[in-house]
Amino acid sequence: MSRVAAIDCGTNSIRLLVADIEPGDGPGRTAGPRLRELTRRMEIVRLGAGVDRTGELAPEALERTFAALRDYAAEIDRLGATRVRMVATSATRDARNRAELVDGVRAILGTDPEVISGDEEAALSYAGAAAELPDARTPILVADIGGGSTELVLGDASGVLAARSVNVGCVRMAERHFRSDPPDPAEAAAIVADVHAALDLAEQVVPIRAAATLVGVAGTVTTVAALAADLPEYDSERIHLLSTPAEAVAEVTGKLLAMTHSERAALAVMHPGRVDVIAAGALVLRTLMERAGLPAVVASERDILDGIAFSLARVP
Repeated sequence: MSRVAAIDCGTNSIRLLVADIEPGDGPGRTAGPRLRELTRRMEIVRLGAGVDRTGELAPEALERTFAALRDYAAEIDRLGATRVRMVATSATRDARNRAELVDGVRAILGTDPEVISGDEEAALSYAGAAAELPDARTPILVADIGGGSTELVLGDASGVLAARSVNVGCVRMAERHFRSDPPDPAEAAAIVADVHAALDLAEQVVPIRAAATLVGVAGTVTTVAALAADLPEYDSERIHLLSTPAEAVAEVTGKLLAMTHSERAALAVMHPGRVDVIAAGALVLRTLMERAGLPAVVASERDILDGIAFSLARVP
């Protein structure tokens, strides 16, 4: 058994998982390593704020990220993790000054972050999300709707069949198109058009319409699932593996688009860091489901963090 620490540094949030991993043959759907979670944390740092417009990570966004990372480093030391892997995704891939992030992370963690490709991000998301779905109908399409990008990966019991990362995420879409409060129909339509253009690219590689099961990971999907279920508060145990019909996703999306910022902020399940981007993320999810003809989405609280942890279990 090994104790590992996984860090996912995305466009909107930075997250930590420290877990004990019991060894096995791989993170497949019916066999392989087992994960015993010790802590799972998330901070909204909005690292990618403005990157779509400026092409650079802002100094204040870097400092927010470093502050959260210092707390994570202390937690990793306290729990005694012996292997640490930090990955950075969409915003960092796009930023001209990503060396500033790398230098800061090295100073805090003693190791460099890995700026991974969209394809590797997709594969890690699939490894984490599919590990707890041994009875799901295949092929499984895992959709990781992040802040800057969406990873789409199709797989079955043998593993990943096809994957593609496209640059439509909740932060990128909200920053690019939303100007009104609440958003006006033309702004929402512009996001839908961007998503369809991105899915045109994705379908060159990933046959999304062949999926029998859709699994959604990350905060957009879990928040939409919590709203559709009318939960009195965010409850990860109730949300994990909750199936939300396409009609309910469409209804929640419509309500979010009709709400003002303050009305969204008042929702019991809403994280403050998602208030201004959740409607854009819900549009990405709704459009994907309509395009693929998928009747429901299964929300998973297991995602790229778990995939990173499993990858550390395979390090000799």
